[in-house]
Amino acid sequence: MRKIIALVMTLILFSPIVKAQEKPLVVVSLPSIASIIQEALGESVEVVYLVPPGVEPHQYQLSPEQVSLLRRADVIVTTGHLPAELKIEELKKSGEIRGVVLGIKDYESFGFRYLPERWYEGKSNPHGIWLDPKNALAIAKATEQSLVHLYPELSEELNERIKIFETKIRAIEMAYAGILKGKKAVVELPSQQYALEWLGIEVIESIKPEAEIPAKSVDSLASVGADLVVYDEATPENLKDASKKLSERLGIPIANVTVLWVGKNYSQILVENARSIVKAMSKGKVTVVRESGGGVVKYSLVSLVVGVVVGIAIGVLIRKCPVL
Repeated sequence: MRKIIALVMTLILFSPIVKAQEKPLVVVSLPSIASIIQEALGESVEVVYLVPPGVEPHQYQLSPEQVSLLRRADVIVTTGHLPAELKIEELKKSGEIRGVVLGIKDYESFGFRYLPERWYEGKSNPHGIWLDPKNALAIAKATEQSLVHLYPELSEELNERIKIFETKIRAIEMAYAGILKGKKAVVELPSQQYALEWLGIEVIESIKPEAEIPAKSVDSLASVGADLVVYDEATPENLKDASKKLSERLGIPIANVTVLWVGKNYSQILVENARSIVKAMSKGKVTVVRESGGGVVKYSLVSLVVGVVVGIAIGVLIRKCPVL
């Protein structure tokens, strides 16, 4: 009996230990980006974000614990301009982190595009890029391709998940893209531009043009030819107040959008933002242009019923995307 016990113990001690396969680790800079990757790739990956909710991303610095986390990451997803992301690039160049660091050039291969800050010399707007569905898809696809390169055994699973995500986002695009073409808006902050322009709205002004530039006064924007003012409930009170006063001053509707969030899927935020904007616009004056013979006939519709515009959009969405 003692010999049998000794044999069993020997087998246990010297047998190879079989560990459960760990998921690939994807570290992202912002929680909003995390929601894109998590929804796109699901349980196939572990997703961790760096900048905590409620913290100003442009002022956040990496902690020692987060640097340790980055050393373990397989793929690191950035927006390419935050201080914490610039530190990540330094760590990559020095060889301190081994993971693939993704930036704007990687997303451009999959259809990413910057929008111009028309209110600030037309420079490329690096803020809130994920709020445009095409950019969100580009970020998700670049991440998926990097993971497939590192883990070819997961290629089929990841590819299937990204296809489902793309189908969902394309359906939302089909429902809302260009629905407000020809309209113009003033945003509270540059990041909100990306929530508007895929709907067809041209953003012509920003109350606060850039992080380093002081906010403009309501008086200085009193003559701007806009159809809508947009703000975010999570921004400082002085900016929200300015947005509401500008809306009243110009006599145009105001809409709330979400830029940073946790606990919600990207597709949900995409729809919520679109609905908020469409609903606000449907409360204002809408000019319908119809060509008739050689002339143009204009109809001014005041207080357009919300259910008509939103209902059509939602109806298309439900038909195209039953998962929502």
